[in-house]
Amino acid sequence: MSLRLKLVLALVVLTTGATVVVGVSSYRSTRAELMTEIDRSLENAVEPLRGRLRQEIERSRRPDDRVPPGQFRAQTDVQALVVGEDGTRVDLTDDGIGVQQVTLDLLDDPTAARSFDTVRVDDVSYRVLATRLRAPAVLQAARSTEEIDRVLGALRTRSLLVGLVVAAVAAAVGAVLARQLTRPLETLATAAETVGATGRLDERVPESGGPEVGRLGSSFNRMLAALERSRAAQQQLVQDAGHELRTPLTSLRTNVYALRHGDSMSVEDRARLLDDLESETQELSAIVDEIVEVATDARSDEPMEPVALGELVRRVAARARQRTGRPVVVAADDTVVMGRPRALERVVTNLLGNAAKFDTTGGQIDVQVRAGVLVVADHGPGFDPADLPRVFDRFHRADSARSLPGSGLGLAIVRDLVEAHGGTVAAANAPDGGAMVRVVLPVVEPGPPGSAAARP
Repeated sequence: MSLRLKLVLALVVLTTGATVVVGVSSYRSTRAELMTEIDRSLENAVEPLRGRLRQEIERSRRPDDRVPPGQFRAQTDVQALVVGEDGTRVDLTDDGIGVQQVTLDLLDDPTAARSFDTVRVDDVSYRVLATRLRAPAVLQAARSTEEIDRVLGALRTRSLLVGLVVAAVAAAVGAVLARQLTRPLETLATAAETVGATGRLDERVPESGGPEVGRLGSSFNRMLAALERSRAAQQQLVQDAGHELRTPLTSLRTNVYALRHGDSMSVEDRARLLDDLESETQELSAIVDEIVEVATDARSDEPMEPVALGELVRRVAARARQRTGRPVVVAADDTVVMGRPRALERVVTNLLGNAAKFDTTGGQIDVQVRAGVLVVADHGPGFDPADLPRVFDRFHRADSARSLPGSGLGLAIVRDLVEAHGGTVAAANAPDGGAMVRVVLPVVEPGPPGSAAARP
C-alpha cells in the first residue's frame, strides 16, 4: 500500500470515526431528552386523573368496593386504566393496550410508588407509567412513541447521510493533501533513482514544502554535496597517488633493466644497485600503506580513554632516538588527554620522523608538552613560507624535499588523527630558526574517581 493511499485512508477513518462518535452522542442525548419529555407529559396527564380517582375511592370505599367504573375519560392521547389488587381492571380510555408487566410488578411491590417502561404492542411502541393509588390499586398510563420514533429515524438517516458526505469529502481532501505531501518525497525518490542509475552527484532537489520536508530536502542536498566532495577527493587521491608512485616505479624498472642487462657490472655496482632496489621497495611499501590508510579513512577501533600525554611522548621519543640516532629532548608535564593511545603514538611518530627527515643539520629535536599542547620543533631550515598553507595537504611536498624519500602523507595523517580527537594542528617557523608543529588536544578535567571530562 502506497504512502499516499495510507494518508487518504487515515484521514477518512479519522473523520468518519469522529462523525460517528458525534452522531451517536447526538442521537443518544436527543433520545434521552425526548424520552424525558414524554415521561414528563405522562406525569402531567395522569396527575389530575390521580386526584379525581383518589377522591372517588375515598368517598366510596367499602370492603367489597371495586375500583370506580370507567366514567373517567382522559382528554389527551394518553391511554389509562386502573388495576385493582384482585386483578380487577377498569379502562379509563378507549383502545387501551391492556395491563402491562410494569403494572403487575408494581402491584406485587408495595414499597414502590411508580415505575416507567417501554413496551411494544401490535408493532407500536408505547411509553408506560405505572403509579400507585391510595387504594390497593395501580393507575397505568401509556402514550405512543411513534412521533419520537419518526424523529429519531429521521435523525439516524441524516446522520448516516452526513457521515457518507463527510467520508467522501475527507477522501477528496485527503487525496489532494496526500498528493501535496508526497510530491516532495517523489521528487527525492526520483533524484535518488537518477543518482543510482547515472552516478551523477550534481542532482539537487527543492528545499520547499514545509519545515519537515524542506529539512529532508536540505539534508538530501547536503548528502549529495558531501558525496560529490568525497568523490572529487577520491579522484584527486588517485591522481596524486599515481603521480607519487610513478617515481619509485620508474626507478625500480630502471634498476631491474640494469640488472637484466648488466652482465659486465662490477660487484660494487651490483651491490649499490641492489641497495637502491631495496630502498625503493621499502619506500614504495610505505607509500602504498599510507595511501591505503588515507583512502579508506582507517581509524583504530580501540576505545577512547584517558592518556598521559607526557609518558606517551617519552616512549615514542625513545624509539625515535634508536631509529634515527638523533637526540630528542622531551619536556612534559602530567597532562592527561582523552584519546586512542595507538593513534596518538602515530601522531608523535610522524611529527618526529618528519623533523628528523627535513632537518639535515643532525641537531636535536625539541618536544614540549604543556596543558594539552604538544610542540615538536627542529633546528633545520624550517618551512618555506609559500608552503606553510599547504603543509598538511595530502601528497604536498616542498620543492626542497622532492629528492628526499616520503609520500607527502605524514602531516596529512597527523591532521586527520588530531581532528578525529577534537583537536587542532598548526605549522610555523620558530623565531630562532627551524620548523615547529603545534598540536592542541582536549584535556581531561580532574574529577571524582572513575570520572573524566574533557575540555578543549
